[in-house]
Amino acid sequence: MGGILVIDDDKQVCETLESLILRHQYNCDTAGSLREGEALLRGSEYDVVFLDVRLPDGNGLDFLPKIKALPNSPEVIILTGRGDPDGAELAIQGGVWDYLVKPSSIKQISLSLMRAIKYHREKELSKEQDNLDLEGVVGQSPAIRKCFELAGRAARSESNVLITGETGTGKELFARTIHESSGRRGGPFVVVDCASLTETLVESTLFGHRKGAFTGAHSDQAGLARLADGGTLFLDEVGELPLSIQKAFLRVLQERRFRPVGESREVSSDFRLISATNRDLEFMAQRGGFRPDLLFRLETMRLDLPPLREREGDVKTLAMYHLTRLSERYGVPMKGFDTEFVSVLESHDWPGNVRELFNVLERAFISAGPERNLYALHLPQDIRIKAKQANIGAGAGLSGSADALCESDFPDTFSRARPPSLKAYKACAEKHYLELLIDRTGGDLQAILDVSGLSRSHFYALLKKNNVSL
Repeated sequence: MGGILVIDDDKQVCETLESLILRHQYNCDTAGSLREGEALLRGSEYDVVFLDVRLPDGNGLDFLPKIKALPNSPEVIILTGRGDPDGAELAIQGGVWDYLVKPSSIKQISLSLMRAIKYHREKELSKEQDNLDLEGVVGQSPAIRKCFELAGRAARSESNVLITGETGTGKELFARTIHESSGRRGGPFVVVDCASLTETLVESTLFGHRKGAFTGAHSDQAGLARLADGGTLFLDEVGELPLSIQKAFLRVLQERRFRPVGESREVSSDFRLISATNRDLEFMAQRGGFRPDLLFRLETMRLDLPPLREREGDVKTLAMYHLTRLSERYGVPMKGFDTEFVSVLESHDWPGNVRELFNVLERAFISAGPERNLYALHLPQDIRIKAKQANIGAGAGLSGSADALCESDFPDTFSRARPPSLKAYKACAEKHYLELLIDRTGGDLQAILDVSGLSRSHFYALLKKNNVSL
């Protein structure tokens, strides 16, 4: 039978939960602190963890990523004495099974526990059938492993998927991975670059046209939606899709039927839809730039790809992978690299994400020529300069951390003899902006969201990240 772990500093709560769990014939361990809980999680596998929020050595919500990063991560039920809506939102975003407030009834706790155990068992069984093709998708960080899990679920379904993330995070790569791992792998994978579609030709490009339907239509042409029949239609940068076509496309998603331009009869196409964007579609929908009903259709499943700066440890892994590819492409022996080379790469904030990293690595690879090893000297000068300035600033106590930087007046930051690193300055700017926003709006949440354009969840995540109170 599976085990249950209770992490709570209230002995009475631990004893009550242990008694309940034993009655259901499951093993139970208890821990009074996060440190004790972490030690138990390293030594045993659990189906479910009951986790308190306020613990002697930290906040349970901050401990969530460590639990979710475990190879067979247990389901987490938050059981807290001080529940609040914002805490519940952060917990659910962190992947918890349930959020319960003390005192909860034994019946409620028992029902949540049984459902969590059942779900966990089914999830473990489904992993045996998970054949996600991860060729070309590299990373071991908790953030990217969570994306692998979601991509696996998407591959086993026929649901529409919306992939979000900054430029260069690998949205098309994940879309192809889902397609190649799905039951439609034998069908076409058709890419539609919505950003390159002109409003006058978008309907023809998507749905096709008959000969003579408009000037320049010299022959019949099947649209991309028709070409994706039996496979996957990938709408890249779907946020750029003109409003004039969004309504028509909504009907296509509902019925999988459409009428080519100049045609009197409808045609059908059995495609699976995956969309991607680097824009905030929720914000666009609020401002009338995107149809809310279409958004609901697009994000039946949602996959949020993390920026490279949040993928701890993945820069080195990605570098090794890409350097191997470069060696094969150029037909030369694999090049090594020293610790300083990796250190400089890891100190960069990578605004262009994986795409930028791969570009920089190729430039360094070419710069090294016949040399067998890569050194920091081979990296582009702007990357090296930023890394060196950050190190000098840290040594002088000027930019060792964003918090230290922000202790002084923000506007005066650049009046110093040595400016801080860009990463530190950005972090300070973010914190200063939040404080200024709260001050100017008097802490009115709706006014804050209206002015900043942030979603509620994103705003609270930024507060937590920057240790700012509302």
